[in-house]
Amino acid sequence: MDAFITAFMRRHPDWLKVKIGGGNDFAKIKSILRDAKLHTICEEAKCPNIAECFERGTAVFLILGNICTRNCKYCNVKHGVPLSLNPNEPKDVAESVKELGLKYAVITSVTRDDLEDGGASVFYDTVKEIKKLNNSCKIEVLIPDFGGSEEALKKVVDSKPDVVNHNIEVAEELFPEIRPEGNYKVSLEVLKNIKKIDKNVRLKSGFMVGLGENKDQIVKTMQDLRDSDVDFLTIGQYLQPTRNHAEIKTYYSPKEFDEFKKIAMDLGFKHVESGPLVRSSYHAEEAIC
Repeated sequence: MDAFITAFMRRHPDWLKVKIGGGNDFAKIKSILRDAKLHTICEEAKCPNIAECFERGTAVFLILGNICTRNCKYCNVKHGVPLSLNPNEPKDVAESVKELGLKYAVITSVTRDDLEDGGASVFYDTVKEIKKLNNSCKIEVLIPDFGGSEEALKKVVDSKPDVVNHNIEVAEELFPEIRPEGNYKVSLEVLKNIKKIDKNVRLKSGFMVGLGENKDQIVKTMQDLRDSDVDFLTIGQYLQPTRNHAEIKTYYSPKEFDEFKKIAMDLGFKHVESGPLVRSSYHAEEAIC
């Protein structure tokens, strides 16, 4: 058995064990999503917190289909040639948010480089439809880079979500290998431009560790995000979805994640979620609710 497969099959540390869901809320959300033919990033990306979040009555809606035009080495979402857009998707999402009784909804998407505006208009319509049916529901959008288009960014920000999130994902030095179709500096510019469009928007970003970065690079990534006026930060352990994805190089301990949080708070972030199982939308509502 070769070393790579051995590494993939190795036992995770005990702190990465999670409970498998099966409660009433878990089943209810899955049923509603299936009936509406909607996708969630929770399922598509094999999020380790799916049981906890579904049983809390929360979900992260994945719009613009479930096929991404990019091929990041850490991501379990399918990639290839996307299908045509569903014109009813914004209303379908809004109706599902209402049926689920959500107080905080997160809307994200695959990257759609094939679309002229990268799907920004669908984000806009989805936020507006949710607001029509669920005026008290807080909304976070987790957006791609839209190729750096300021016009696309303005479209999304003009829909007035409560939080705008764009994840940097990994340290700059890892982009060529892990995010070959992304660009670290473009993502930083995206974050800066969001605040230029609306200085009052609550801005969020996050990244994974364990892909081969060192601690100095982790701190530099935090500093770069803070210099881009990011308010909320998430840091989590990378977990390899399949043996075809990037290999885990390092497991960071809960104590080390606590240290990362302290450094981030000292840098001036307003809210930080840092832990082995933290993902970009984990306990997202706690930052503003």
